[in-house]
Amino acid sequence: MEPTRYESRGVSSDKKEVHQAIKMLDPGLYKNAFCKILADPFASDDDSAMILHADTAGTKTILAYLYWRETGDLSVWKGIAQDALVMNVDDMACSGATSEFVISNTILRNKKLIPSSVLEAIIQGTMDFVDAMAKEGIKIHHAGGETADVGDVIRTIDVGFTAYTKLPRKKVFLNNIQAGDLILGLGSYGQTTYEASYNSGISCNGLTSARHDVLAKYYATAYPESYDPGIDDALVYSGQHRLTDQIWDKTHMMNRQVGQLLLSPTRTFVPFLHQVFALSTEGLHGIIHATGGAHSKVLKFSQGVKIIKDRLLTPPVIFDLIQQCSNATVQEMYKVFNMGTRLELYGTSSRLDSIQNIATQFNIPCQIIGRVEQTSYPSIVEVQVGKQSWTYQE
Repeated sequence: MEPTRYESRGVSSDKKEVHQAIKMLDPGLYKNAFCKILADPFASDDDSAMILHADTAGTKTILAYLYWRETGDLSVWKGIAQDALVMNVDDMACSGATSEFVISNTILRNKKLIPSSVLEAIIQGTMDFVDAMAKEGIKIHHAGGETADVGDVIRTIDVGFTAYTKLPRKKVFLNNIQAGDLILGLGSYGQTTYEASYNSGISCNGLTSARHDVLAKYYATAYPESYDPGIDDALVYSGQHRLTDQIWDKTHMMNRQVGQLLLSPTRTFVPFLHQVFALSTEGLHGIIHATGGAHSKVLKFSQGVKIIKDRLLTPPVIFDLIQQCSNATVQEMYKVFNMGTRLELYGTSSRLDSIQNIATQFNIPCQIIGRVEQTSYPSIVEVQVGKQSWTYQE
């Protein structure tokens, strides 16, 4: 098969090679936990478990670099801190841990291009996120970290975090998706009660394609440090927009800046999940953070079921923009991006009704997006969008 545009740019939506490389690692205490759960070596009994998680903002930092260089706006780096943090704590929350996180940052920069003012903005963004979560009853403790000047390794900057927490083993949430379950989908766009502004819903996945497909060739000439010269020139900044261009958002009847759409900080669902876990989890059978792998992500946490997603949330304007610029098929868009449906909860109708009420109180877009049926396959996902449908299998 011909590689997709995404793969031709040196990235993978399903990370099959990565999963192949790590298959020999110990899976931890539980097979179907969203995060690897470890025995707590510091506990005096066997009732405690721990999670140690690491992730980065990925190539979204390059978009921040371009926007900052174009506009001089340092505040964009605060969002990058949130991106990297959310990619950690939201995964951990899907396993039942929603507070008492200890975080440590790793920031690698090319000192010739990234001044200390950028580092200060990232650190400030980290503390802003910590303060915002504290208001929602979620405690995050910053343990410092490492900032290294490695220009021989990093073209611009890389921003990542390692996060740790512990929880009683009885509080670990295990995915047990069953035939008969409904699927509640939560949107990553709009503005929640704990956000200060509109969120485009882009999150932290597929940004390599989004950047090159939307932005104009101007950026290749003006900022050659912002891309891999080994990529086919036809796939480098092949779009038509500058970051400061205005795009009409027909849903909200207003113009939005391309750069602000692409750089909306990844929404956290931890305040929502914190409230979900405060209640009984009876009838709740699965929580999937649909980031890397998007709508196929659930395959890693389900067995012997057919998952049908035929009522997905309407994608926000950012994904219309990316598809128009790339001419990508609907199938490729839904493989690379979650298309604004980033959190999936599986369970009984009555349980999901009460959970939907919690989402509504936070002003998070949500609706029942599908159902689960029995199948003889190990596991299969069927996605239906309009008149088109396709399947994913492990």
